[in-house]
Amino acid sequence: QVQLVESGGGSVQPGGSLRLSCAASGSIFSIYAVGWYRQAPGKQREPVAAITSGGSTNYADSVKGRFTISRDGSKNTVYLQMNSLKPEDTAVYYCKLWMGNSTYWGQGTQVTVSS
Repeated sequence: QVQLVESGGGSVQPGGSLRLSCAASGSIFSIYAVGWYRQAPGKQREPVAAITSGGSTNYADSVKGRFTISRDGSKNTVYLQMNSLKPEDTAVYYCKLWMGNSTYWGQGTQVTVSS
């Protein structure tokens, strides 16, 4: 079993920055991929960014150039650095881990961007 715990959410003004963390524990194998998703009120959950075990990354067009996903394999932790935040980035952010044929979700962390 794998557990994912997100942290780092909060409230910030437009233009500000936050760094989210997704810490994985349990039966972790070295080959896995992690993605960040978000869900705003009344909207469907959408992908934001992902990183593979080899370090390849991809981003939603809406966050390219502003968000950076990275990982620390020694800590089984994936980060999402979010800069130049906009009100439309407000959402609950979830991390998702793919390992073999299994997927796991964290509980989510709230990000609110407002003046």
